[in-house]
Amino acid sequence: MDIRPEDPTELPTAHRVALLSQNEKVFHVILAQQFDREFIDHLVRIAEMVRTIADAKPGAMFLKSLLGHKRAMLYFIQPSTRTFMSFASASQILGMPYDEVRDRSTSSEHKGETEDDTVRVLSQYCDLIIMRHPVEGFAERMAHMLNAMRRPVPVINGGSGKDQHPTQALLDIYTLYRCFGGPLAERVAPHAEKNHFAGKTIAFVGDLKRGRTVRSLTYLLCRYPGVRLLFVSPPELAIGEDILEYVRRHGIAYSIERDLRAVIRECDAVYMTRLQDEWDTAGESKNIDYARYHLTADMTDQFKPDLAILHPLPRRHELDVRLDADPRAKYWDQVRNGMWIRAALIAYLFNVDGAVLDHYQSYYSY
Repeated sequence: MDIRPEDPTELPTAHRVALLSQNEKVFHVILAQQFDREFIDHLVRIAEMVRTIADAKPGAMFLKSLLGHKRAMLYFIQPSTRTFMSFASASQILGMPYDEVRDRSTSSEHKGETEDDTVRVLSQYCDLIIMRHPVEGFAERMAHMLNAMRRPVPVINGGSGKDQHPTQALLDIYTLYRCFGGPLAERVAPHAEKNHFAGKTIAFVGDLKRGRTVRSLTYLLCRYPGVRLLFVSPPELAIGEDILEYVRRHGIAYSIERDLRAVIRECDAVYMTRLQDEWDTAGESKNIDYARYHLTADMTDQFKPDLAILHPLPRRHELDVRLDADPRAKYWDQVRNGMWIRAALIAYLFNVDGAVLDHYQSYYSY
């Protein structure tokens, strides 16, 4: 049944996920709910293989041969440094040229062209559109619009309003996987099914109401039974009830907390977030005491020895710069991991992940 809804976000989630696939395979990457555990584990394995292959010049040249015949378009209307550079680097790893539009004033939108028509035009120059936009649901609506074109191209959501950031969730869970997942050989084993998240306590801290990275990563963590989630925030910035309902439905243990210091000793990972006051309409965040949701160097004696500290960046005062040199600080690793997992995702979308697997097994498998 071919359905192209005017507002796909109003459909049931399972229906939305199905409409983003073609031939029983993910085609557009819009929602974190598209990633089941098998898919996540597959991308983690491919990412590990890509980074290993790329470490030597012959391997790097092999990777660059995979997608030199394709082109990407980075349509980033919302400001971004890490996500833009991460996708640009991921494209380059696979030999994929890219073009960019980062400012409406330099496009025909400045002349009154609609965003829809801009995206339609851009789709004629490329084989993949990666977009970041301040409006929730924009990327999903564009994906359905492009499905109706004679030459549909996949869309990757690089951040959509306060709603979703699925590839940030991928790099976050990849980072946690590397923290909890054991040696490389175990991470790339084709049939590894061990749940490395079972028994782990992961705290989300700060502005959880408006943090799209928190929402998206929570969806992925719910794929791993036995994980425990702590949502630590001011009451005004609490995690949405829709996310809590999703957590409960998947049988994941969780608790709502109001003080980071009270729970830090329990944490195997802590995911810090900044105050996202760019979404304020009347300065409503200015009276919130955010100091209770800061992670500081004077708390290190309460950390577990192998605590993983994550942050999607940019940061403000909620993450002490004195922690930067601590080996438990994994937020710089997150940045680099994003490049590899996004390269794995692009390889999957263009069906060259099998070539990566074959090359790895031929040259690096022992």
